[in-house]
Amino acid sequence: MNPFRLTALVALGLASGMALADVRVEGPVEYGIFESRYQDFQPGERVLTRSDQSIQRTEVIPAKLGTKFGLRYSLVGKRENDTPLTLLYLTPGVVSPDGKRHDKFVVEQKMAPGAPLDVMAFEFTEPHEVVPGEWRFMVFQGDRLLAQQVFSVR
Repeated sequence: MNPFRLTALVALGLASGMALADVRVEGPVEYGIFESRYQDFQPGERVLTRSDQSIQRTEVIPAKLGTKFGLRYSLVGKRENDTPLTLLYLTPGVVSPDGKRHDKFVVEQKMAPGAPLDVMAFEFTEPHEVVPGEWRFMVFQGDRLLAQQVFSVR
């Protein structure tokens, strides 16, 4: 291939934003319930936790206030101004107090190159959030799926 043409293709790729960092999950993805010693959760209450909180590996999640569940994973290839992560929570239909049904929650999260681990979690803090059924968590960078996990809330 002509070296000028190859250079032009690389420049075109960089200018069009096609050159995303090769962000990928490295090692095992931990998933399940983030363990807590606190027991008597009240609506709206959150308990501060450490980032290295233990995770009880399970796909079956108890439908009760205070339950925090999700994923913890290590991303490599992260750069400061990279395309952010999109955390997609597909729910069995959370109905908020205003009567609106939410089949998904979407959170955009900037890349944190210095963080050794990334977390995607949901904590039941309000009674209307505690909805039994299938909850699917998906982590994207742009349109690339990096990780996903399905939970059964019972």
